[in-house]
Amino acid sequence: MDSYRIEWKSSAEKELKAIDRQHIPRILEAVESLTINPFPSQSRKLRDVEKSYRIRVGDYRIVYQVDEKEGMVTIYHIRHRKDIYRQL
Repeated sequence: MDSYRIEWKSSAEKELKAIDRQHIPRILEAVESLTINPFPSQSRKLRDVEKSYRIRVGDYRIVYQVDEKEGMVTIYHIRHRKDIYRQL
């Protein structure tokens, strides 16, 4: 099985820095797991956005896109569940 590379957008890095430190290890673990399987059973495809998915980590959502041809997972947003869908 091929492994995927992770690319962080600056928006996701900025949002990660604003999250409470106790949640960061679980979020990073979930992102790292995407290198092995970018479509885990808990992932959901976002409507109206081609190739965009989200996974849930506690009260946070990670929005990402998968480029299977390039073998890359791009992390776009990491936000609290109450805020994540407002600007997407």
